[in-house]
Amino acid sequence: MIFGRHKSHLPTPDEALPGRPAPTYTVPDRHTVLGNALLGPYPEGLETADFGLGCFWGAERKFWQTDGVWTTLAGYQGGHTEHPTYEEVCSGLTGHTEAVRVVYDPSKVSYESLLKLFWESHDPTQGFRQGNDVGTQYRSAIHTHTPAQQSAAEASRDAYQKVLATSGYGEITTEILPAAPRPFYPAEPYHQQYLEKNPAGYCGIGGTGVKLSDLSEGGSCPTGIAPADG
Repeated sequence: MIFGRHKSHLPTPDEALPGRPAPTYTVPDRHTVLGNALLGPYPEGLETADFGLGCFWGAERKFWQTDGVWTTLAGYQGGHTEHPTYEEVCSGLTGHTEAVRVVYDPSKVSYESLLKLFWESHDPTQGFRQGNDVGTQYRSAIHTHTPAQQSAAEASRDAYQKVLATSGYGEITTEILPAAPRPFYPAEPYHQQYLEKNPAGYCGIGGTGVKLSDLSEGGSCPTGIAPADG
C-alpha cells in the first residue's frame, strides 16, 4: 500500500477496511460541558444536524458554544467501514470524514444559523484537507436528515459560492448528502469534548473571513451573502 495515496483517494466499498459489528469502546453518557446525554434517543422536539469541517476537536467546540445546541458528539461519517477506530479513519482506508453531530432546539437556533456557522468556520474549497490537516478524513461535508435540510444546505452552498468567488476562492468541494444510509459512528471517549478536557490542545479550525449574512428581513432568498471585511 502507498500511504500517501490514501490521503487523496476515497476508497470504494471493496477497497475499504472491513470494520466490525460493534464498537470497541463505550461512549460516555453525558456531555462534559452541556451535561446532556451524548447518545439518543433525544427529547421530543429536538433536531439533528451533521457537519464535517476538519479536525472534529475544534469543530465540536464551535457548535457546543452555540445557544440552542443541546448536545454535540464527535464521530466518523460518510464512509464504508463499520464501527471504525480513529487509527483506521486516519489511514484513509475507511472513507469516513471526521464529523460533529449537533442536536439542537429549532425554537432557539435555526438550521440556517448552524449552516452559517459551518461555512464561516472553515475553508470549504480545500478538498481533502483543512489547513495543515491533509487527508480524506478532513473533507468538508454536510449530511442531512430531512429534505428541508438538504434544500437549505444546497441553497446556502450556492449563495456562499458566489461571495467566495468574488473574494478570490475556488469551487466549494463540500459533499452534501443524506445521512441515511451512512451511519454516524461516535468517536472514542477521549475525542468527546476534547478541547474542554485539554484547553491547550490542537485546534485546526479556521475560516476564510468571508461571511454568510443573516436572512434579510422579508427576503425570499434562503440565505444572504456578505464579502469578507476589507
